[in-house]
Amino acid sequence: MSGVRVLIGTRKGAFVLTSDGKRDRWNVSGPHFAGWEIYHLKGSPAEPNRMYASQSSGWFGQMIQCSSDGGKTWEPVGNEFAYDGVPGTHQWYDGTQHPWQFARVWHLEPSLTDPDTVYAGVEDAALFRTIDAGRTWQELSGLRRHASGPSWQPGAGGMCLHTVLLDPSNPDRIFIAISAAGAFRSDDAGTTWRPINRGLKSEGIPNPSAEVGHCVHRIAMHPSRPGVLFMQKHWDVMRSDDAGESWQEVSGNLPSDFGFPIDVHAHEPETIYVVPIKSDSEHFPPDGKLRVYRSRTGGNEWEALTKGLPQSDCYVNVLRDAMAIDSLDSCGVYFGTTGGQVYASRDAGDSWAPIVRDLPSVLSVEVQTLP
Repeated sequence: MSGVRVLIGTRKGAFVLTSDGKRDRWNVSGPHFAGWEIYHLKGSPAEPNRMYASQSSGWFGQMIQCSSDGGKTWEPVGNEFAYDGVPGTHQWYDGTQHPWQFARVWHLEPSLTDPDTVYAGVEDAALFRTIDAGRTWQELSGLRRHASGPSWQPGAGGMCLHTVLLDPSNPDRIFIAISAAGAFRSDDAGTTWRPINRGLKSEGIPNPSAEVGHCVHRIAMHPSRPGVLFMQKHWDVMRSDDAGESWQEVSGNLPSDFGFPIDVHAHEPETIYVVPIKSDSEHFPPDGKLRVYRSRTGGNEWEALTKGLPQSDCYVNVLRDAMAIDSLDSCGVYFGTTGGQVYASRDAGDSWAPIVRDLPSVLSVEVQTLP
């Protein structure tokens, strides 16, 4: 029977949960790197026992950890993120009047086919790649050199590149999202980039329909349809059917169209999940009721999923990388909260139960389906 491994990054360490295909009993390993902020933890699709972790602290700075045995042991790997090959430890300057500060790695995206290749989205917004399992890193500097770069502004959480999507049908196509610049696409393996924000509208910027300046919180795709993208932005849930060339709002009957995560069912490309919160100033569920919302129609028509979730006095948040979906026949959905709970559904969201609780605040949740 296939198994599942859930990778959890928190404010004070990483946790690895494993279960068989029934997903009713969980073994908990951790905390790994106790006391350290683990902003993101993700496994390689090409090698089930390989995983990478973004480890940081205000005192020691940023590190990348690699495991080749499913998280039992870890090895710190090369951490010299550099601009155009010039390494440093805290801050670099790109030769212009604008300083570029390397604050942390927000997101790690391993290659779909090569366990040694990983992309790293960082703050301030930039994209790096390693092809030797993290020992050395090179910036894909065409992104920051885009003509719009000097106009990028940070969101409330910093100017972070937080989402990296790799097109399984086209190895040269990469999608990224930056808060608060917007979404970008490369069709030449990261050499050049262009904004893909047509149709987005954002209050608070001089031109609400500008090419850049939109606070995108997360984008998602189903691997069978990489041209169809779903987006949770700072207000509005959006959909694109042409690889980001244009976007349409699909918020529909959601109680709030503000939130952070968005994800797609493993076997139903038109089934998507979001977790609305009240507003950009009140980061908790509307009416104190923790609800995942599911659309089986690719947006607009949404249903509240509540069974097993607290429906009173709940004031947690679910961050952008804190939702994941497994690929078992009965699709499993997982999310973690800032209150330290990780909930799982073995039936695609119909019912929920906490699989671990009382962790430090959860920053990321990823899942691997094991052979």
